[in-house]
Amino acid sequence: MLFASLRAMRLLSLVLGLLLALGCHRNVEPYDPNEGIVEPDLSRIFPEGADRAEEGAPVMGAAPRPSPPTSSDAEPLRGTIRLAEALADRVPPGAVLFLIARTSPEGPPSAVKRISDPNFPLEFALGPSDRMIQATPFAGPFQLSVRIDADGNAMTRNPGDLQGRASGSYEPGTDGIELLIDEIL
Repeated sequence: MLFASLRAMRLLSLVLGLLLALGCHRNVEPYDPNEGIVEPDLSRIFPEGADRAEEGAPVMGAAPRPSPPTSSDAEPLRGTIRLAEALADRVPPGAVLFLIARTSPEGPPSAVKRISDPNFPLEFALGPSDRMIQATPFAGPFQLSVRIDADGNAMTRNPGDLQGRASGSYEPGTDGIELLIDEIL
């Protein structure tokens, strides 16, 4: 019985050894972090029509590539941010002001400006260079809000942070917008 078990174990190890030796036929090179990215030669994969394809020509059925928006596709929003006198002593040192432009209450903001250690009144310009997603156009109408965050983290809303809103909505290029910080979270 013991002899049969040893013989079975030897046979099993021989089979596993053969599988390991013959199992991988690829030549796998070690990872090189300095190696550049090389575009694949698609003519080897799709030889038919590869010689007729023009560089940059659209592929049948493929969506056209949008041209990237330029940073000057719209004029910035301009105005002044004021702090209510009753809240002047509530701005901690090192606080960060977030000026936020949204086109709807849901989803990410369209544009955000981060200003460390703000002094009031504060003149602002919020434009295409402040977009959260650079591929989206800077197009309104925008609702503007402002928040003074004690910990500097835009994701947190802690008790004691200050906030305010502009009344109405604004199209790009609007000047003279007034925001008043008059609420305590």
